[in-house]
Amino acid sequence: MRGFAVFLAFIITAPVIVAAEQEWPGDPIDNHVHMTWAAMTIEVNNWADDNPDIVDLVDVGNSELGKTLWVVRLSDWSMETKADGSQKEIIYIDGGHHGNEYLGTALAWLSAKWYINGWNDGNEEAIRVLQNSEVHVLIMLNPDGNDFDTRWNINQVDLNRNYDHYWNTCPTTQPGTSAFSEAETLANSNYMNTEVPDADLYVTMHTGVWIMLYPWGKWPEQPSDWELFHQIRDDVHENISDIPIQNANQGLYPNCGTSRDYGYGVMGFPTFTFETDDEQFVPGSFESLSDRLEEEMDVMRYLIENVWYWRARLSVTSLDVTPGESLILSVDNLGQATTLNASLRYESPSGEILWQSESNFSVNATNSTMVTFDASNLTLTEDGGFVLHYQKRVIDSSMFVSEPVNSSYVSISEVESGGLLPGPSALLVITGFALAAHRRASEFEGDVL
Repeated sequence: MRGFAVFLAFIITAPVIVAAEQEWPGDPIDNHVHMTWAAMTIEVNNWADDNPDIVDLVDVGNSELGKTLWVVRLSDWSMETKADGSQKEIIYIDGGHHGNEYLGTALAWLSAKWYINGWNDGNEEAIRVLQNSEVHVLIMLNPDGNDFDTRWNINQVDLNRNYDHYWNTCPTTQPGTSAFSEAETLANSNYMNTEVPDADLYVTMHTGVWIMLYPWGKWPEQPSDWELFHQIRDDVHENISDIPIQNANQGLYPNCGTSRDYGYGVMGFPTFTFETDDEQFVPGSFESLSDRLEEEMDVMRYLIENVWYWRARLSVTSLDVTPGESLILSVDNLGQATTLNASLRYESPSGEILWQSESNFSVNATNSTMVTFDASNLTLTEDGGFVLHYQKRVIDSSMFVSEPVNSSYVSISEVESGGLLPGPSALLVITGFALAAHRRASEFEGDVL
């Protein structure tokens, strides 16, 4: 299928292919930078052919007219995990919901191209990102609308009002006959649910005004994870760009059924709509996209490089256990999102819960807490272990994680009868892991935020 799509794209573009030296595979059209689906298809297939060590190209479905929807997946594929054995973070990016918003498509394209070029040039940041994360980019979601120079898809549907999150409950036009009635949005949601269900960043790219929008579009109230979005906003404004960063309802207008709110409200991703500004275009000129979108790309690089922080990350600093009496847990949150549903468990090697705290506790973003639990029903075993169970973010749809507590942070007190629990050699199998990220994630050493 990939070979046929490339052949078809070549036949379509053969009379008008531009010189290979041109970075962007398109031309200025009607005060826009425009790339056809056929030119993009040839481009991304060349990326995959030329860079098999970092580029994995995937066909994720078709448009209503049968054009392939390509996802470019970038990572150092020689490594299944990070160097320390932990899982890579996942970033998902899409562009081109609206066919005539070419700069949004261009920013998605550049978000892939920057890391490919950086990897090949030996850029330390690009190498670090691709060794520690996967960057998935669907450059052009609406190829039919793109090639016809229209906002809608071929069925005259606004794809960014066609998602199953309060679909058709705001004043809007062209939302489709039902949520996911269109092949393009259905393919995008399927990819989110099957390939990147635990992504730690989702950015959807558009063109209109110069602004970044976070949830919600339906309501003016701040989202559950407002702390995360506000800290990102403040850091971007202080160090990178003065681009406005607002709640979508207040920053733009009420909108429902969007991919942004679906990504946050249904999938639990931290999400942004990145709106580029068409007025940057200088009539009669064609500046390189790297120059034209340099500031926007600086913001994207910040979001991608620091993706490790876009969730709650609990790090145990101590766990004092007095069997039959109490447990005192001290924990830091190294991430920038709050968790409200954390609990402590004692589990068997098979994952059976032998004991768990009677109530949940919360830890605010970049904060610490100390919690005391009743341990009257706790019985330690030789092969059991303590585990932190908590939600990555506050939004209900965010996933839970279970992280074992490292033995080096656990101390066992004497039992009142005078007996002692097994010595340190046995304690190594009683306890598990603490996500002490600042000691573990060496790639993020230093104050990067």
